[in-house]
Amino acid sequence: MKILIIGSGGREHAIGWKINQNPKVEKLYFSPGNAGTLALGENLPSMSIEQLAEFAKEKAIDLTVVGPEAELSMGIVDLFQANGLKIFGPNKKAAMLEASKAFSKDFMTQYGIKTAQYQNFTNLDLALEYLETQSFPLVVKASGLAAGKGVVICQNKTEAIEAVRTMLSGDAFGKAGEEIVIEEFLEGFEASILSIFNGKEITPFVSAKDHKKIENGEKGLNTGGMGVIAPNPLFTKEHQLMFEKEINQPTLKGLLAEGLIFSGVIFYGLMITSKGVYLLEYNMRMGDPETQTLLPLMESDFLELILDAIDQKPLEIKWKDQSACCVVMVSGGYPKDFEKGFEISGLENLEIPYFVAGAQMEQNKMINTGGRVLNLVSCQPTLQAAREKVYQEISKVKYNKAYFRTDIGEI
Repeated sequence: MKILIIGSGGREHAIGWKINQNPKVEKLYFSPGNAGTLALGENLPSMSIEQLAEFAKEKAIDLTVVGPEAELSMGIVDLFQANGLKIFGPNKKAAMLEASKAFSKDFMTQYGIKTAQYQNFTNLDLALEYLETQSFPLVVKASGLAAGKGVVICQNKTEAIEAVRTMLSGDAFGKAGEEIVIEEFLEGFEASILSIFNGKEITPFVSAKDHKKIENGEKGLNTGGMGVIAPNPLFTKEHQLMFEKEINQPTLKGLLAEGLIFSGVIFYGLMITSKGVYLLEYNMRMGDPETQTLLPLMESDFLELILDAIDQKPLEIKWKDQSACCVVMVSGGYPKDFEKGFEISGLENLEIPYFVAGAQMEQNKMINTGGRVLNLVSCQPTLQAAREKVYQEISKVKYNKAYFRTDIGEI
């Protein structure tokens, strides 16, 4: 099989790494890929979705897997399917569950999916008027795609007014902030559950715990993710049953009722509170860096799961009886202006999988080019052993101004 993977980060490197374990794979293409994906296949230039469809036809690509949300929201799946090409991901209408928080919150309400109380706004005066009636803290979200950064937790009315004004003015997130969601603040801990939808049923992965803040102790600025552990040790069997009954099953009912039929991933962002399990948001693709953590933990063949999902066959996902710990190495200054252009060394000495997030090859040297640079992942019989191994290995990797959190997986 010839397979095309779209995206440039650690997630796409991990997807390629896992898929490449299947002997059916003849050739992997990445658009645009990175320094890590070069070891697995051929990197292509960045292309429009129309150019990608032309490439897939020209090269007789057997399967395309889409990493990022942007191409999904543009309708790449609809375009490929119209051209008779096999592709894994939601169509444009289903991708709206991530691309529009207003659309997804309305979907949750309509199908009785447990979520925080909310209101959608496009009008500044109405939004400010609504704030007068609310208690704090509360959450203000840009409805559109904002690279995981369009959420502000406001501790008081002053902060909320500023967030609302900044988003609706278009200064912060442009078009993504033309509509906003104001919702109640939920107290608790978060869990991430990825799943595969085959058009008939949703099969969840094991739970994961993401670490979003830049500093130890979950402090400082929000990032795209500084590390993940799986399974999430705080997410119990009781929580799993609540999730299944109050979120997963009603989501399936809603998808089928609305004709949102596709083969792809649904990522549930959950908040577990004293009142139960709530759905914060849907992502309609593999999470990052959750993917880099979960795929090494997966015993099943990922390519076969994808092909079975496309054929609407029943899915059974097997997992290793282990825990995984993923630590993200970033460039100095991230998530603000960061320093790049430094050579990365020591990767050849690693005894665990690593995935490149933001680095390119220049004159046979790997150079950091992004904010998040590398993901190192260890799977061990216990979480403590996985943590110890990943931090032991991370000391072997060197580049100027490297930074990582030292408390990933501390519970």
